[in-house]
Amino acid sequence: MKLVVATRNPGKLREIRRILEGAAVEVVSAADAGAPEVVEDGDTFEANARKKAEVICGTTGLPALADDSGLEVDALGGAPGVFSARFAGEGATDAANNALLVERLRGRGGPWTARYRVVMALAAPGSPTVFSEGTAEGAIVASPRGAGGFGYDPHFLDPELGRTFAELSHAEKDARSHRGRALRAILPAIRALGGWC
Repeated sequence: MKLVVATRNPGKLREIRRILEGAAVEVVSAADAGAPEVVEDGDTFEANARKKAEVICGTTGLPALADDSGLEVDALGGAPGVFSARFAGEGATDAANNALLVERLRGRGGPWTARYRVVMALAAPGSPTVFSEGTAEGAIVASPRGAGGFGYDPHFLDPELGRTFAELSHAEKDARSHRGRALRAILPAIRALGGWC
């Protein structure tokens, strides 16, 4: 079965491919499927995930999986939230977003509790859109640690392991991440679409 993953983020695509390995699904990127780039203009993770999945499903005729995710920092009132990828402005790099995050937190008492949150949407022709959610609780560290992961991972500390997400192996991160949890929750709905080519 072909499944279009509605992301142009190579880090997300790699994670989704790893977690869906062995699920009898051929994961195709939005770019490879010739899908249009979808503007994330919703004010919730669910709205953005729904829009991306439904637009890409509608234009490709294939099942589409989309997510919208972000970092919620309690000391910043839940920011950057849905603006996580563009916290430092449209087209911002991970480095710029991380620098702004640390700058905004300086002078605020710690620990800086935070969570990664994701909403996934699965759209298939003739079927209602299905959703799943996942969270990973943690804390923000001022100095980056680790060379793995992407986004805010070098600053996102897993308190149980005492390491940032950027310091975890792929298997550790997939087992503990918000995206891994949401993918495992939506996997039965993906498998139920087995009639698609």
